[in-house]
Amino acid sequence: MMKFNYFAISYMKKYLLSLILFFFASNELFANNEKKPNFLFILVDDQPFDAVGFSGRYPFLKTPNIDKLANEGVNIKNFFVTQSICSPSRASFLTGTYPHMHGVNQNNKYVDPDWENNIPYSVLLQENGYHTAHIGKIHMAHKRGMDHVRPGFDYWYSFIGQGDYFNPMVNDNGKEIEEKGYITDILTNRAIDWLTNKRDKSKPFILNLWHKAVHEKHLPAPRHKELFKGLPLPEPPHNTHKETFEGKPAWQRRKTFGFKWDKSKEIPKVLKEKKWPINKFKNMQLLRSLIAVDESLGNVINTLEELGELENTVIIYSSDNGYFMGEHTYRDKRLAYENSMRVPMIIRYPKMIKKGSEIEDQCLNIDVAPTILDLAGIPKPNYMQGESMLNLLKGKKVRKWRESVFFEYYKDDAWPFAGPNQIAVRTKEFKLVDNFLENDIDELYDLINDPGEMTNLINDKDFDDIEEDLREESKRLQKKYKYNPDRDWWLRKQVKKRK
Repeated sequence: MMKFNYFAISYMKKYLLSLILFFFASNELFANNEKKPNFLFILVDDQPFDAVGFSGRYPFLKTPNIDKLANEGVNIKNFFVTQSICSPSRASFLTGTYPHMHGVNQNNKYVDPDWENNIPYSVLLQENGYHTAHIGKIHMAHKRGMDHVRPGFDYWYSFIGQGDYFNPMVNDNGKEIEEKGYITDILTNRAIDWLTNKRDKSKPFILNLWHKAVHEKHLPAPRHKELFKGLPLPEPPHNTHKETFEGKPAWQRRKTFGFKWDKSKEIPKVLKEKKWPINKFKNMQLLRSLIAVDESLGNVINTLEELGELENTVIIYSSDNGYFMGEHTYRDKRLAYENSMRVPMIIRYPKMIKKGSEIEDQCLNIDVAPTILDLAGIPKPNYMQGESMLNLLKGKKVRKWRESVFFEYYKDDAWPFAGPNQIAVRTKEFKLVDNFLENDIDELYDLINDPGEMTNLINDKDFDDIEEDLREESKRLQKKYKYNPDRDWWLRKQVKKRK
């Protein structure tokens, strides 16, 4: 497999120095000559944070393998993505950096991240003796052949864009072929085959198993197409389906009118409440699609156990973004509401993590790369903006852990009516959403007393001090993370390079 050398000489010098210092530092993980851990990173597409059996949100939804994973590991209850759409979030998982840093801040078929300055964990693990594989969705630049293989992977099995649920075209280590069958099963079988037959068993490994499911069109496996038939779709908690957008930004009311609204038409201050269930068929299809993912998890875990690798494997289960299931009358994702930016995050590693534990602290997708590196005994590079969750996973109280989360969204050329540019700051108690609109209002929510984010407090004078504090915190985080409002800075470089 082709190796990727993206390290600038100056960076390499700094990184080698940090490696030397790290080597001589005390490392409790491997003090007793323990084997380095393996990693299985399962990423689902568009899974709502509460679309799991153990949440109780859907009484009929049974996800025994996901539930077992949580019972044997830790559930990070407040886990968020830095931008709630596919490509930006996946690049952030890989690089530990914000979309405005790595450059992929839209689902744009022309753009890969700036790999040279935002090196993915796959490269760093590969350089440190890991055998690496990516099986499943990547959803970045639509490259073909060997150009489709992303940095740092010894084995590559993926597809262009969203791919297809049935009989998909795939890229198998640079060779494009058509597979027969259902995509979740195909990816699962490839993962099992790699674990069993293709990996270098003399090395520790990392396997990304990144599913297409449960992305729209939410097509379930044929064996699951009749599941939940005739069952009612329970109402969302906190009455979020009763959204009228009273006191909320006008752009949200316009968005709800549809993608082709008449801008000259006056939009009412309060919209008529929609009858529940909203998008019942789509929601049920998403939940049906999840069942094959749960089966996949169980099959891969069973394979690890048969191979004697289970107890030495860190299993990470998450999603690239949340998804509206009728909350606020919406479907899709993108916006700074909890249902969009919050995702499931479960980690199992019995050597370190207490069974059935929970973490309340706010964590981000940019924390995954530093955590993987930390567990592998590799120092975090300076460019990574996330933090290692290692001490949280050990059950330790981390005194200086983040008190606030910074979220961003850039207006999408393909879906311009989905929402304007946004940044949001979330604490445990409040959330401020800045929509950058001079002729419209921003949003402020009390997450303790209004967890459904139904009442916008932005014009409530009793919360002026809270708003002011959050705007100052936003400024601080923008500076800390080097926020760039220029959405297309990286895209312009790539287009110019192609010319």
